[in-house]
Amino acid sequence: MGEEVAVRRRRQLEPTGQPRRIPQQKRGRERFEKILSVALELIEKNGSDALKMSEIVEKAELSFGALYQYFPDKSSIIRTLAERFNEQGRACVKAELATVTDAATLRQALCNIADQYYDFFRQEPVMRDIWVATQADRLLQEIDAEDMEFHAQALFSVLAKLEPERGKGELLAIARLTMQLLAAAVRYAISLDDVDGRAAIALYQRMLPTAIARLS
Repeated sequence: MGEEVAVRRRRQLEPTGQPRRIPQQKRGRERFEKILSVALELIEKNGSDALKMSEIVEKAELSFGALYQYFPDKSSIIRTLAERFNEQGRACVKAELATVTDAATLRQALCNIADQYYDFFRQEPVMRDIWVATQADRLLQEIDAEDMEFHAQALFSVLAKLEPERGKGELLAIARLTMQLLAAAVRYAISLDDVDGRAAIALYQRMLPTAIARLS
């Protein structure tokens, strides 16, 4: 306990919310991954709110100094996990938007993205918990904002090709709102049981306009 207090006092002066460093050597990398693996297990069992650094130390069989060498606080662990899950989501969005050639295929791509995100969060309860955590933590909200902007910019690039005569500012506004609404629909759907959740996603898809780029 004394070691934990001493290390905690030292890191109070340091920025939080991000890993201190990502190790390059094999041994450090293995320890880094072990910490994340243990954190995933604990979050799956008890939720991210109940995650404690002391439990990670005990289960990973590390000292507090070793843990804080990589992660200064709980938020930095959750942030790292969230960023990894976001990489999977970005790959999905990029792949779907790459198939767009016109308004009809754009609408279908957005429907597919909604389906895939819903299935992903249903199958990954840990990610669902972490996604909720990013909404409640001010530092972690940055992750969500960065991820949403990535998706908005990806959609904007598609809209700009479909409607080259439209103003870029207008298309970017449409792209940002479209992706925000998609995320909100998924977030609402996963708060329901699976039957009602899938019905909510289907309703959202029916509400999507045929020509999204024509919105003003």
